Amino acid sequence: MKYLELVTTKNVVSAATGVGAAFLIAKTILAGINSPPFNPEPLTLATIFTRSEIIETETQELAIVHQSKSVTDSRELKELLLSLNPRLDDYSKNMILHGITRCVYLLDTEASACTYDDIKLVASFLDDPDVGIKIQTLHALKAFTGIWKFRIRIQEFIPKVLEIIADIWDSDVHVAGLRLLNGLQLPDHTLGLLRKLMPAIMEILQMGNTLAQVQVLKFLSMLAQKESLLFDIMNCQVHPEFFNLFQTSRPGNLLFELLVFVERLCEGRLTPHYQSVHWQYNELSLHEVLFGEDSHLADCLLSLIIHPEEEVQIQACRVILKLQLNEEGEIVGIHGTDSNFSTFSDCSVDGSIVKAIH
Repeated sequence: MKYLELVTTKNVVSAATGVGAAFLIAKTILAGINSPPFNPEPLTLATIFTRSEIIETETQELAIVHQSKSVTDSRELKELLLSLNPRLDDYSKNMILHGITRCVYLLDTEASACTYDDIKLVASFLDDPDVGIKIQTLHALKAFTGIWKFRIRIQEFIPKVLEIIADIWDSDVHVAGLRLLNGLQLPDHTLGLLRKLMPAIMEILQMGNTLAQVQVLKFLSMLAQKESLLFDIMNCQVHPEFFNLFQTSRPGNLLFELLVFVERLCEGRLTPHYQSVHWQYNELSLHEVLFGEDSHLADCLLSLIIHPEEEVQIQACRVILKLQLNEEGEIVGIHGTDSNFSTFSDCSVDGSIVKAIH
């Protein structure tokens, strides 16, 4: 009976594993014994030179192929730019702009050889009445922003892009235009136009599709870091159901960007410039909805710190910390009226563990 006690599941598995390993080793050894002996070809001086010549020839052929490919690709991009003409039919313009976008992404050297006149030619199709051509033009300009020297040049078309985004209610237009803007630095002379168009931008956040909402949140997060625009953003009117954006059923990337945006607003409220002024906000402004006495932000944050996606958990916790910590790191309320955040007494992130203690 004492020997039967040794027959456990663990011991049986270990024995089976050991037997299997021994069988594989024996099989490998037998295969090596039965294989024909290795008989390398004698390496003579002639063989060395022959192999060197073959390698050199192949290298030269590859270089010639690469060089001819570059020349062909370069001519293709130039030909596309030369053929781009406003008198073409819509289909031809669309296909040429699509081809230009593809070439700029795939052929850095050839794209870098383009000129400012080429950029202006492409950007001129932002005025085309066809929405599809406007979208392809935005894609092409976005491709050119990958080349550093063109970024400043493309900035001069930002006002036109903003107007297109605000005037045309089309998800593809919104996504293409905002992706372009998110890759550029916004000059100060565009701030006035941004203030004027802020309600339209906020409407895209609330009523657009998920792709447009993600892009507009990235754009608003960038704008929220400009002190001169912070009040205009937070005083913008929002829908009463604004907090529907915080539902846990929303895509994780949308929730993450939404929380980043709220964090940027919190950071702006902590700046000396903001705290030195007594701001007056409208009743249904973004500020009152997020930070007012009747805000439901605290409840939303509590539900998001247990979200299945880790980056959403961590970002929700970062927002809680920004709401409660002043510049010295003490736990305080942002304003005396924001009592709905007093329930949070600790929020810490340890790897993927997020804690909120009442």
